[in-house]
Amino acid sequence: MINEKMTTQLNVQFNKELYSAYLYLGMSAWCANAGYNGAASWFMLQYDEEQMHALKIYNYMLSQGSKIELMSIEKPEMNYASLLNCFQNSLLHEQKMTKSFNKLCDLAIKQKDHTSYGFFQWFLQEQIEEEATVAYIISELNHVDDKNGIFMIDNKLSERNATKQGTTNNAN
Repeated sequence: MINEKMTTQLNVQFNKELYSAYLYLGMSAWCANAGYNGAASWFMLQYDEEQMHALKIYNYMLSQGSKIELMSIEKPEMNYASLLNCFQNSLLHEQKMTKSFNKLCDLAIKQKDHTSYGFFQWFLQEQIEEEATVAYIISELNHVDDKNGIFMIDNKLSERNATKQGTTNNAN
């Protein structure tokens, strides 16, 4: 069983994961409205993945006898200057999420909560992958300066698919 302070912080992180899903749903909608169907599909899979992350925390908390607290989910930004700007915002968000998991690890170490610390390692590995993938897409977008190049990248983004485990296979 985890203590009250860790339970509180896990509930906050659970909410952040739900917000992440909501953010990516908004990014998917923006991309679809802007005609970037490949990116819309990519962000929709990101939405699915973030929901899975939230459920992973939910199930962990229940397994530890912790009380789940549902909080309001903030409205995400849904206006972007460009596809590049949309992915730049995604990277900034992923970096915030990495910091959040690092703080959870710090708390677990401070409280000698080895079970939670071990649980968070999966998320930190996931964050490394998330940041690297989005940084790669940004790099690709920075190398094009015409609509044909953006079209090719958008088309490539549509190749991403979900796997049976609920994680994704990124086309990059």
